[in-house]
Amino acid sequence: MKIRIRRYHPSFEPKVKLFEYEGEGSTLLEMLENIKTKDRTLTFNKGCRSGICGCCAVKVNGKEVLACTYEPKENDLVEPLSFSENIRDLVCSASHIETLLKRARAFLEKPSNKKQDEENEKTIRKQTECILCSSCHSSCPVYEVNKNFLGPFALTRSYRYVADIREEEKREKIEAVLKDGIWDCTLCGNCTEVCPQGIDPKNDILMLQGYAGRFGFQNPNLSSFGSFGLDF
Repeated sequence: MKIRIRRYHPSFEPKVKLFEYEGEGSTLLEMLENIKTKDRTLTFNKGCRSGICGCCAVKVNGKEVLACTYEPKENDLVEPLSFSENIRDLVCSASHIETLLKRARAFLEKPSNKKQDEENEKTIRKQTECILCSSCHSSCPVYEVNKNFLGPFALTRSYRYVADIREEEKREKIEAVLKDGIWDCTLCGNCTEVCPQGIDPKNDILMLQGYAGRFGFQNPNLSSFGSFGLDF
């Protein structure tokens, strides 16, 4: 089987290199490990090997996947994730993750004395399963025009805490995701399609927009349309 890998080193221009692999039924991660025994310079991330940690996320033929669960096909093109600093080959910096989560205030900030019940826990269980693999971040077209966009995983985490009955600072959390956040999303659904955990960031963003409306915030993009009327 032949596979193409986009190679990158800070001292050289990126290039696509063709590798040959003998074997079938392996995951992409196993294939990369095999190739590395022959070319020690190949660089990639690996961790749990079972689709839980998310650190092996890459793009294959333009779509985000986890290398440890993806079954490679003939002539696949493997590339690093988009919109993250490419350090070397398939390895990207994860520094943006903490930055975006802090900007979105995506954590339990001011817990009340309320006890979380089973119904509320179910409401936010799926969002809690986010493994921060950055696949949704890489798939988001908004970053092409707005590098300050908070992005899918940060907004999903924001919703997880806004919807938590123990959080008292709900309005403050909504205020944190208004600029470069919930109103900038195009609701294209790319993030939902590539999430390995089956999370639906698009719907989470819609839920945050609903919360924003409850607190009296309006989509500023709608005001540009003005008011329409008919004169008879």
